[in-house]
Amino acid sequence: MSEGTASATALTSQYISQVAGDLERNVKEQERVSAELSALQEQLTALQHDHGVLLSMQQALGVPAPGAAPSDAGGAAVPSPRKKTTGASAGRRAAKTAAVKPPEGRKRAKRGGAKSVAGKSGAGKETRPTLVDLLHRHLTEQHEPRSAAEVAKAVADAHPDRSISTNVVRTTLENLVARSLAQRNKQGSSVFYTASTSAESASESTPESEEGTRPVTVK
Repeated sequence: MSEGTASATALTSQYISQVAGDLERNVKEQERVSAELSALQEQLTALQHDHGVLLSMQQALGVPAPGAAPSDAGGAAVPSPRKKTTGASAGRRAAKTAAVKPPEGRKRAKRGGAKSVAGKSGAGKETRPTLVDLLHRHLTEQHEPRSAAEVAKAVADAHPDRSISTNVVRTTLENLVARSLAQRNKQGSSVFYTASTSAESASESTPESEEGTRPVTVK
């Protein structure tokens, strides 16, 4: 009886130590997975922020939105082979086509109406200037250097319907400098921008027309 009790006690102690070890390993594994999840969440947040900044830069640079994906060519219907028609069936088909075909004058009237509607709809649309055009126009109108924050505030006040941030404006101004449409002046820790003088002179100058002289032939 004492031997059975001793063996049961030893088995219980063994189970207790094993469960305690498994519990400790489980807690450590939870801590490791939680740390990895936190790191992945931080990476996802940073990627989402970078994605938003890149989209704003793309819009500021005037890059058009990508077109729709091409349709699947595999789903295109394959035309069935043509059957040889006899003379009688060809005659009946020609008669049906002649009966259904509308007069030429009605066709032209429909085309003219469609063209006029398309012209009206096209005339109603207004082209919206890009942020590059707005910033370059603002710098051209200024007589003193302006910082990115000043330019962003002025353009945002002039166009309240557009969402304009200082970071996007600074990136767009640097793009204008790279294209020689603006100049960067650094004063201490501040950076100011002005319109390029060469761009202003090129836009203000107009080509002069030259009159050619024809040789006169004396008979």
